[in-house]
Amino acid sequence: MPRFSNKTTKTIIFALLTIIAIFSQSAISESQVQAKPVFWTASAMEAIELNQPSPVLNDDFESLKRVQLRAAKGEYEAFQIVLQAPPGNLSNINVTVSDLSGSNGTLISKSNITLYREHYIKLDRPSYSGWSANPTQGQGWYADALIPFVDPDTGKDLQHAELDAVPFNLAARTNQPIWVDIFVPPSTAAGEYQGKFTIESDRGISEGQIDLTVWNFTLPVQPSMDSFFDIWENRGIEAQTLLLQHRLMSSQRIKYPDQQETFKRLGVKSVRLPFWSGANYQTCKMNPAPSVTELKQSAAQYPSNLLKYVFSVDEIDQCQNLNQLLKQWGHNIHQAGLKHLAVMKPKPDLYSDIDIWVVNPLMYEEARAEIEKVKSEGDEIWFYTGYSTDYSPLWHLDSSPINFRIPQGWIAQSLDLKGVLMARADTWTEHPWQEVPIYVQGDIDYPGIEMFFYPGNKVGLNQVVPSIRLKRIREGMEDYEYIKILKELGYQDWAMKIVHNVGENWQNWTKDINILDGARQKLGEKIDQLSYS
Repeated sequence: MPRFSNKTTKTIIFALLTIIAIFSQSAISESQVQAKPVFWTASAMEAIELNQPSPVLNDDFESLKRVQLRAAKGEYEAFQIVLQAPPGNLSNINVTVSDLSGSNGTLISKSNITLYREHYIKLDRPSYSGWSANPTQGQGWYADALIPFVDPDTGKDLQHAELDAVPFNLAARTNQPIWVDIFVPPSTAAGEYQGKFTIESDRGISEGQIDLTVWNFTLPVQPSMDSFFDIWENRGIEAQTLLLQHRLMSSQRIKYPDQQETFKRLGVKSVRLPFWSGANYQTCKMNPAPSVTELKQSAAQYPSNLLKYVFSVDEIDQCQNLNQLLKQWGHNIHQAGLKHLAVMKPKPDLYSDIDIWVVNPLMYEEARAEIEKVKSEGDEIWFYTGYSTDYSPLWHLDSSPINFRIPQGWIAQSLDLKGVLMARADTWTEHPWQEVPIYVQGDIDYPGIEMFFYPGNKVGLNQVVPSIRLKRIREGMEDYEYIKILKELGYQDWAMKIVHNVGENWQNWTKDINILDGARQKLGEKIDQLSYS
């Protein structure tokens, strides 16, 4: 055996280590190049974090590449495809979907499936951290803005977009969720449907499966639950159309008869007439009431089958000496054959002057007796979620996803609430694709509470685009219909037992999406069963 000096031995060892390192690096690089992207499907009610681990260690991981959905005719059903880049990054990514083929030879065309790339917004000023009964998620990145894959009007690829949906690149270990909206046309035959989604990238092609059960009943085009989402600025008719597509009414003026057929097709339910007293919690001063003639002339522009109302005052419970002016407003509104809406707790002196009382959860708790009284006389109670308590479902950017679905879908049915109001839906910061508005009340921040869609200029559109929060509000509006259908079929007691388990009141409601999903499935299967009997 040859003998070597210490110096020679060290030289040989160093050379061997260098060779091993080179081969190891080569092997790692080759592995990185060959590694395919990790992907899985997720519920529309799951908030996907930018860097959350994939469920790859789950024994049932392969099943997560297949999504199982259930929907009524005339309903949207959504899910998410989550992509995660392997070591070495991922580039030139695109996602496509196929038609959904039914077992009976029918088809749901892929033209009814809309894809969006979810855009993350960084939140540095989160909601108040002391809400122990309904905690928010805190600082971090939140997927909210939705970048459409194609122009929603033409179906063509978007041009000159600063933020383009596809193709896109993804850094290693980073997640990119894709939002998938499936609309089931009312003419669709009930049954089982299957299709696939395809992920293409520089690492090759991967596929997942879509399974959809279409139940044998149809949601009405016109929502049963009313709403008012105010738009303050001129965002174009597309903003109002976007809200209508999510079963929500807005304040921008409907131009009849030019747009009558379009809005009828989209399910317009009610119209707020353009009269405002000027009174809110800051001013406590009311302008004189419009004349009966003025009110009638304004109302005559709209079809007789719509609810037409005047929203006169906002949060004036602490204001003094407004009763007589409110009574005059109420008198003229009623003489014109219209409804009178006020954001305030019911007051005995005004019971006969107001028809729609709008309260938040705290106001509801404070005025239960008065609310029951006006409901017994035929008035409606609507709700809003803003600036309320820690126990009720809040609609902040960092709120849990289930918060956006529970109030109108379940609590509203439990408490017999007829509508939902949002004081403003279009508050934008100077850089809305980078930050949401922060409303401050005292020492509490309310991030994103008055922003539910985004300007389209960054994505190549001369219109607005939806947020994920708006999609989840739509899900709740659809849930409301299931319960109403069962009530009309004579199964109110049966349905309400399920409803109370999900959202009994403002203080008692589930935080578990599995409980909500299970309840919705029971309701849908019951209606489906009754439709065949």
